[in-house]
Amino acid sequence: MQKLVKRDIQPILERWLFRGKTLILYGARQVGKTTLCKTLLMPYGDDSAYFNCEIQSVRSALSVKEPQALQRFIGDKKIVVLDEAQTVPEIGLILKLMIDTFPEIQIIATGSSSFDLANRAAEPLTGRALQFELYPFSYSELAQILSPVERRAHLDLFLRYGLYPNIAFAPEQDAQFLLDNLSNSYLFKDILMFENLKRADILVYLLQLLALQLGNQVSYHELANQLKVSSATIERYIDLLEKAFVVFRLPPFSRNLRSEIGKKNKIYFFDVGIRNSIVQQYQPMELRADKGAIWENFLVVERLKYLQAQGLRPNRYFWRTTEGAEVDYIEESAGQLNAYEFKWQDKKAKLPAAFARAYPEGTFKVVHRDNFEGFVENS
Repeated sequence: MQKLVKRDIQPILERWLFRGKTLILYGARQVGKTTLCKTLLMPYGDDSAYFNCEIQSVRSALSVKEPQALQRFIGDKKIVVLDEAQTVPEIGLILKLMIDTFPEIQIIATGSSSFDLANRAAEPLTGRALQFELYPFSYSELAQILSPVERRAHLDLFLRYGLYPNIAFAPEQDAQFLLDNLSNSYLFKDILMFENLKRADILVYLLQLLALQLGNQVSYHELANQLKVSSATIERYIDLLEKAFVVFRLPPFSRNLRSEIGKKNKIYFFDVGIRNSIVQQYQPMELRADKGAIWENFLVVERLKYLQAQGLRPNRYFWRTTEGAEVDYIEESAGQLNAYEFKWQDKKAKLPAAFARAYPEGTFKVVHRDNFEGFVENS
């Protein structure tokens, strides 16, 4: 049975309730959007309502752009959740109508694909909505139910099977089956349903190549040559994967040096378990040749979750030169550069001299298995 974990984003959402804005919660399927929304509704009892928009009768009722019909359907509720709202035709116009007609009602809409819901809601909801993202469990959130020793003991499993709520606490013999089922059956559902996607096979092969290039710079041109499609197609598919919360891009940092590489991104997975499922590798970390890349991915995405929980939005980069000097991860905020090197084995590393000369105001820290909690914890 899934254990109840209070999500770090919950108090952020609660802070924005009943302040005149529709709250839109994005996130991949099965990251816990429904559970979180029902938790938000609990204090309001009979004054709340939850609607699953993937049910045809709900979708039909919400498709009527007529205030009285919407009022009859919603009733006298104070707070309403529209789950998987992107399935409702013209959802942006419907939400705008509800906000303008019933400003006292708090509406929370969720979507598992930001391309669908954002495209349909963006223009009608300009100035009327706030957007949030929910990710799989964070390492920090698990401190609610696991002691520091227990979390450390589970780290190998988290790096192999990821942190999706239904998988993070599953017995190891079940975790692989659940993860493969999630990857094959649910993860790409919204992308494959996207109206202009013509080559589903290309999407699968692209994901396999991205998974194998984890931690390296990605060339759209090289991927296009391997898959025999255009670079524009590769860029479009990666954009869709990003908007479906499968992968995300980390851009290169380039300011002062001619030798800095300033075009090719790194691409990471929002969940390392999904990445492992794509390449079908679940061996213990110490036996794996790709453990350094998995560790890097884990730290980058856990840092992303930490920053969200703290309400921080620094610019995020990696740095590399044509001579091979590199910094794994950089954050830039208020003119300050903070550089990090990620290490699985050796804890010793030096900031590249070229970076230190070009950016003398920056800080530098090595993040390894003995100190990584301070890098990813929401304390």
